[in-house]
Amino acid sequence: MAILKPFKGLRPPKHIAKDMAARPYDVLNSQEAREEAKGNPYSLLHITKPEIDLPEHIDEHDEQVYQKAKENFEKFLQNGWLVQDPDEYLYIYAQTMNGRTQYGLVGCAGVDDYLNGVIKRHELTRKDKEEDRMKHVRITNANMEPVFFSYRAVPEIDAIVENIVKTQQPEYDFVTTDNVGHHFWVVRDKQTIQKLVDLFAQIPYTYVADGHHRTAAAALVGKEKREQHPNYTGNEEFNYFLAVHFPDNQLNIIDYNRVVKDLNGLTPQQFIEKLKEKFIIEEKGTEIYKPTHLHNFSMYLEGKWYSLEAKPGTYDDNDPIGVLDVTILSRYVLDEILGIKDLRTDKRIDFVGGIRGLGELKKRVDSGEMKVAFALYPVTMKQLIDIADTGNIMPPKTTWFEPKLRSGLVVHLLD
Repeated sequence: MAILKPFKGLRPPKHIAKDMAARPYDVLNSQEAREEAKGNPYSLLHITKPEIDLPEHIDEHDEQVYQKAKENFEKFLQNGWLVQDPDEYLYIYAQTMNGRTQYGLVGCAGVDDYLNGVIKRHELTRKDKEEDRMKHVRITNANMEPVFFSYRAVPEIDAIVENIVKTQQPEYDFVTTDNVGHHFWVVRDKQTIQKLVDLFAQIPYTYVADGHHRTAAAALVGKEKREQHPNYTGNEEFNYFLAVHFPDNQLNIIDYNRVVKDLNGLTPQQFIEKLKEKFIIEEKGTEIYKPTHLHNFSMYLEGKWYSLEAKPGTYDDNDPIGVLDVTILSRYVLDEILGIKDLRTDKRIDFVGGIRGLGELKKRVDSGEMKVAFALYPVTMKQLIDIADTGNIMPPKTTWFEPKLRSGLVVHLLD
């Protein structure tokens, strides 16, 4: 059963919370981070992307970068930009985007839950990315950024959260430049905290929605610390890591699309003829066409949009992986026709989050950088949970969650 643990959060004073709140380290590159943090000494990017405070040529995995993270974190503490709460609390972090609000419960998840499979995953992780975040956790001795978890909605938890939100003023309440509202409450009442912890203990599994590498890194550093402290009791803070837990019925997954550099030696007409073996193709003209349902794809080629409808037999609705549109596209188009065998390593393919819109696909093809683009209908939370529950792994770059959690509203120390 799932662990939810209150903790003494490190938080910014109200007047700098908006300035400290930063996008996750892995959704922007070093140059974008430099630009985003320019003129803002409070941005958490100085800790999560500390290369921005070093010469531009430096490799982001250089040892100096991790040392800079530690140095900047210590500066934030000394300056009173992060202040520890006096007692162990839970927190509520809500986000509003396009008129829709999702409410997350912020507390610590258990290292044991990750090791024992109570926390379920749907993506593979890469060792180099795990090690990067492990170094960052080790040197700061903190979870600077929360991971994004989900769970099957529990009406009693929803009711408690709703009551807190209605009766308490948020600690932080601001809108970021992407027009997303961020609202944050501190849950101080001990009875309420205990009730939420007890309700969580009845939840059989939680699910990593976003942040697989951060989750792995946090849990593995916790495991390392146990090995360094053979007499550990299980109550030490390093047995837990920072997570925001959202009920599954409040989350929205958007499309994650593909662009490809060439047609593997085929002419556009030859390529379309090959596609006709597995898809019903309809030309849609120059107006952007967005997929309307599962097994319907959008393709942009030579200045025109097409609808591709997967023919029966190309998918298996009873197989949690075989039903996915990313599986259909990977198997029958990217692999069989375009010769792209490994989505993780092939340099001929790139991935575009749906938040950028289908206009981004058109732009990248029209520029000549890419030859063809494919837009997919987004997967559902049910599909994600089905895959995790059956022990399967989604193909790479399948889910894109928006809005992204902002880091810096609360930090968890490991001691």
